[in-house]
Amino acid sequence: MSRLIVASNRTATPGEERAGGLAVAVGDALAERGGVWFGWSGEIVPRETRGIRMFVDGNVDYALADLTPVEHQGYYLDFANRALWPVLHYRVDLAVFDDAAYDVYAAVNRRFGRLLYQLLRPEDLVWVHDYHFLLLGDELRANGWRGTIGFFLHVPFPAPEVFAALPQHHRLARGMAAFNLLGFQTARDVGNFTRYLVEEHGAEVLEDGRIKVFDHVIRAAAFPIGIEPDEVARMAESDEARDAACRLGRIIENRALVIGVDRMDYSKGLPQRLAAFGRLLDDNEGLRGRVTLLQIAPPSRESVEAYRDLREELDRLTGRVNGDYSDLDWTPIRYLARSYSREVLSGLFRLARVGLVTPLHDGMNLVAKEYVAAQDPEDPGVLVLSEFAGAAERMETAMQVNPHDVGGMADAIRRALEMSKEERIERWKVLMDEVSDHDISVWRQSFLNSLEAIGREAG
Repeated sequence: MSRLIVASNRTATPGEERAGGLAVAVGDALAERGGVWFGWSGEIVPRETRGIRMFVDGNVDYALADLTPVEHQGYYLDFANRALWPVLHYRVDLAVFDDAAYDVYAAVNRRFGRLLYQLLRPEDLVWVHDYHFLLLGDELRANGWRGTIGFFLHVPFPAPEVFAALPQHHRLARGMAAFNLLGFQTARDVGNFTRYLVEEHGAEVLEDGRIKVFDHVIRAAAFPIGIEPDEVARMAESDEARDAACRLGRIIENRALVIGVDRMDYSKGLPQRLAAFGRLLDDNEGLRGRVTLLQIAPPSRESVEAYRDLREELDRLTGRVNGDYSDLDWTPIRYLARSYSREVLSGLFRLARVGLVTPLHDGMNLVAKEYVAAQDPEDPGVLVLSEFAGAAERMETAMQVNPHDVGGMADAIRRALEMSKEERIERWKVLMDEVSDHDISVWRQSFLNSLEAIGREAG
């Protein structure tokens, strides 16, 4: 079995707790096969260093490279987060296009490609992750790497005309064509990427589905990422989970709980969600005092102006609803701008009658799957899910909503609260089957199997 070489913007280090699906899946794959996990150390140093820092844990080497302040600003904050992130999430209006930032992004990909190439052996299997490294495959090729390279995009790939708004989209497309296999979360993302290459670059789609473009033949396919449902179910019954649910239960008493858990990001549809809950109370007097929304939204990227504006808007919306409807013994919205452990969140998911997962656009959204996995099979809650979350493509028995339709979301929350136990159980069983059948190990193995097959075809 060939070594696995993983490249991602951030890496885990030996002994560090792995948070999130990517870290767990990559860590398990590396432990199984042996290999190298390469990426940014998270450190910002005064001047560029030529080498990398290596840590060893069993059969896995961790290779960490630092960034300078100029690189962190241009590569990470400016181009990755102010240009690529908004465009990939259909928010061209929030994107900041800066040629200088792109130049730094390209330079970091070039330097990291040079560093990673030095670690490679001819038989290695290389797996690159996410929008930070769209040019890394091309840089490895420029250094002489002829082996198989896979790429997985964890966020959406937008419609062709949206991606083409990036001034450097031609260069980025050429970089992506250096990968042998490009994985996306959904069939819609694959379709958008394929149409983009055909419409913008005259690509040819071959009979077997491969794409011929820029003198390369590549394959693009959907590999929907999953979770570890058994682990989430165990966490939901842990002492920490039970304690958290008990603490909150004493506060909300017998009221129904509606829960949302998201990073504070403009792609998550948080203002629309709070507005929908306000509309629910505006239009349904009988629900006032009987339902509570708990929105957990830890801040992210606070140095970016759009995120500061978002937090101010959430504060304002929460204040409006709570000011209009709070009573001596009831606060309609409990808005917590902080993070909690996975155990605590699993306990809160289990307590909640309704899970609100309503992003404007999302690659997959694993919160939707975690909410389902945390439920009590005898008395499960209802998932209200945005049709623009990647998870919606397979989670058909969730109550799917348009997150831009505030009235429609309010009505969906009402119907979820009123739903019979029999219907809730029926919907949940279908969702749980999907979550179990397409867990994180299936995602990891299906991608690596496809990548290895491409390597064998290439000889």
